[in-house]
Amino acid sequence: MKRTELNFIQKIWLEFLWLGARVFAVMPYWFKYYIVENLLFFILYYCLRYRMKVVKANLRNSFPEKSEQERAAVCRSFYRTLAEIFVDTVNMAHMSEEKGRTVLTVKGFEEHYAKVHGRDWIAMTAHFGCWEYSSFWGLYVPSQIIVAVYHPLRSKIMEAFYQRLRNGDHATTVSMNESLRFFLRNRGKGLHGRNLVMGLIADQNPPRRPDSHWFRFLNQDTIFFDGGEKLALKCHLPVYFVKMDRLSRGRYEMSFAPIYDGVEPVAENEITERYVRLLEAEIRRRPELWIWSHKRWKHKRDVNC
Repeated sequence: MKRTELNFIQKIWLEFLWLGARVFAVMPYWFKYYIVENLLFFILYYCLRYRMKVVKANLRNSFPEKSEQERAAVCRSFYRTLAEIFVDTVNMAHMSEEKGRTVLTVKGFEEHYAKVHGRDWIAMTAHFGCWEYSSFWGLYVPSQIIVAVYHPLRSKIMEAFYQRLRNGDHATTVSMNESLRFFLRNRGKGLHGRNLVMGLIADQNPPRRPDSHWFRFLNQDTIFFDGGEKLALKCHLPVYFVKMDRLSRGRYEMSFAPIYDGVEPVAENEITERYVRLLEAEIRRRPELWIWSHKRWKHKRDVNC
């Protein structure tokens, strides 16, 4: 992964930020999740009211069948999730392998391991719960390395900070624009002899193209990134949907649902459609865990489309 170039002042700020994150990560569980998390929730929900209009509009359009009281309850729970994700993410600045296997357990591990052992494959996830923890799959299977495909941040300091959080022995990062070339360059031989697990977060708001395909998602016409489908078809890779279920504060359980086996004939957009349906089911099951503060529906479908 190409490292972010920082000037001297930016490097100083990065080191202060990293030191603060490391100190925070070694603090007691009760302090991080019952003092800091609650304080962050209070600030985000009651003081800053961070993107409150966006959150309420998204919930209203997605769940017209729910009452105002039901949507208000989801809204409040979402801000608790947002505060907790901040704590979860910073906590990764000092995370041993043993600790990583504690904060993330894997449901159906033996079954999924048997299917993907010795293979490259695609893990399609979403901004659902602490998605950063999904990279800990590499802690359970040292013969595989998670390649987190991401969109670089505008802030060079935060970009470098997140690279430190995400890159390690069990995971690495590659920008969205470089992901296909990266895989083609490393497939077969992998990284240090390990199979590649291409991790894609496909629920972001992609640029609109003339040929963008629209999916019906949460009662709204929506476009999705289709990079996972293109990579799967081009390289005949199996695709799995990554489910992240929150068990308690800072504790998650990961499981996998098959989307595509790498060989079956599928119609255009079918792989993405399956992902969309699985994601929607998870959001309806636990709506408080999805990131409702994203301006997910900035693009509107033309009436004549």
